[in-house]
Amino acid sequence: MQNTRLNNLINGVLAGFGRWFANPWRHLSLVLISLLLGTFLGSAIPATAGQTARLDVVGAGVLIIFTEIISWFVYGRNRQRGQSTEGSRGRSLLAEVLNALKIGLTYSMFIEAFKLGS
Repeated sequence: MQNTRLNNLINGVLAGFGRWFANPWRHLSLVLISLLLGTFLGSAIPATAGQTARLDVVGAGVLIIFTEIISWFVYGRNRQRGQSTEGSRGRSLLAEVLNALKIGLTYSMFIEAFKLGS
């Protein structure tokens, strides 16, 4: 890409956010917020789709595709590059946030299934 003012501004802002989230507490809080957002989405999506009772199968398919794409993005890159998977040192912040969102969504869907089964 060309070295324009807009490109320099965007790169500077992204670098600033990267330095700001390098702090371990901010990093952990962002991952925790993503986990809680996934938990909220996991309870809100079935409730909304369940009211109309038309898009249950489509919604479930979309959620499965979403979780599989995130799993492929997070775990597939490490395996291809030969990086170690221990800890989160090799992962980017985006990969950790998306993985936490996926974990919260999956956990909440299991909780909703237990509530419907009882």
